[in-house]
Amino acid sequence: MRFVFAVALGLLCSLPVSVHAAPQKIKVDQAAPTFTLPDTFGKNHDLAQYKGKIVVLEWLNHGCPFVKRHYDSGHIQAIQKAYRDKGVIWLSIVSSAPGKQGYYPAKQANEINTAKKGQANAILLDPEGKVGQLYNAKTTPHMYVIDAKGILVYMGAIDSIRSTNPEDNKKAQNYVTAAIDAVLAGKPVQTKLTRPYGCSVKYKSSWRW
Repeated sequence: MRFVFAVALGLLCSLPVSVHAAPQKIKVDQAAPTFTLPDTFGKNHDLAQYKGKIVVLEWLNHGCPFVKRHYDSGHIQAIQKAYRDKGVIWLSIVSSAPGKQGYYPAKQANEINTAKKGQANAILLDPEGKVGQLYNAKTTPHMYVIDAKGILVYMGAIDSIRSTNPEDNKKAQNYVTAAIDAVLAGKPVQTKLTRPYGCSVKYKSSWRW
C-alpha cells in the first residue's frame, strides 16, 4: 500500500500545477522582499538597486511545456523587449536545483537564452531556492510585478488561459502586461492576484505548501 501511495504521489508531483490555496509569505500592495542573486554572467543583482523602476520577476524553467508555449512562439520575448524599451526591468529567475528540470550551468543557460532570443535584462540563478521560497513561487511561469516604489502590485499567472498551446497567447488576457500598463499610466492595477499555473518549481528539496 505504501508503495502504491508513493508511486501515485510521485506521478502527481510531476504534473503541471495550478495553485489554489497556499500560505502567503508575501502580499500584494506591500513592499516586495529584497534579495540579491547572481546572474548567468556572475554579476550580482540586488532588487533594491532597481528602486525607481518597474520590475517584473518571471520564474523560468525552459524544460516546462508551459514556458515553451511562450518562448518557442517568441511571445514572451516580444513582451520583454517592448517593456524594456519603456524602462521596465525584467528579471527571469531559475530556482531549479542542480540535477532537476530547468537547471543549467551558467554557460549553458546563456546559450539557451541566446538560441531563444530571450530579452530579459538578466537571468538570475537561485539553485538553493531561497528566493523562490521567499516569494512563494510555485510554478513556471509564476509572475510578479513591482512598481517604482518597490510595492508588489501583481502576482500570479502570466495570463488567463491554462494551456500549453501557443495559439492561446492571442486569446488570453495577459495579466502581466495589464499590470505594467496600469502602473505606467499612473492607474491602479485592476487584477492584482491570480492563481498561477504551469510546472511545479523544481526546488532542491520538498517544500510543503
